[in-house]
Amino acid sequence: MSNDEIFAAAYREHYWAVSRYVARRLPGRAGEVEEVVAEVFTVAWRRRRELPEEPLPWLYGVARNCLANAVRGHGRRRRLLDRLGNDEAAHGRHIVRSPDAETAGAWVHEALDRLSPADQEVLRLAAWEELDAGQIAVALGCGRRAAAMRLHRARRRLRAEIDRMSPAPRAPATPPGPRSPSATPAGVPPRKDSRHA
Repeated sequence: MSNDEIFAAAYREHYWAVSRYVARRLPGRAGEVEEVVAEVFTVAWRRRRELPEEPLPWLYGVARNCLANAVRGHGRRRRLLDRLGNDEAAHGRHIVRSPDAETAGAWVHEALDRLSPADQEVLRLAAWEELDAGQIAVALGCGRRAAAMRLHRARRRLRAEIDRMSPAPRAPATPPGPRSPSATPAGVPPRKDSRHA
């Protein structure tokens, strides 16, 4: 197969996976998602001789770099709008942390948001993209052992954040037992009868 055919096959097979990868990291910014995905495959076309046998983790690595550029550009545009006094841009921001942020497990996403960007990314590659340590290594541009260690440490830090945030379990309420009319709750002195005072 020629390099062009290898690229075409990778594009057909992995376009939607790359789109989901980008969309999860740019929630609510559909226009930018399309731009970033187009940039990913433009880079892949230019570097089609480098496409590995299993191209998806490599494409995720390219997408990470393209996203970093997009996020920097977005930040620059936001700062410019703030300087121009655009109140809507300065005060009307609503950031959704992830596609599932409004579900019952939203506090898990809040815990994830408290981690470093590097920890967040390695966890998302494992959970959202379902990559193993070897594939994560390709996406991050590091060795397999380093990727496995980064994933292990990130999971440990996420568990610590979840433990810190999760509410302490409450003791179950005990139903009141039968009481005699003269019985008083424990620790409460009996009321004096004013007739005998």
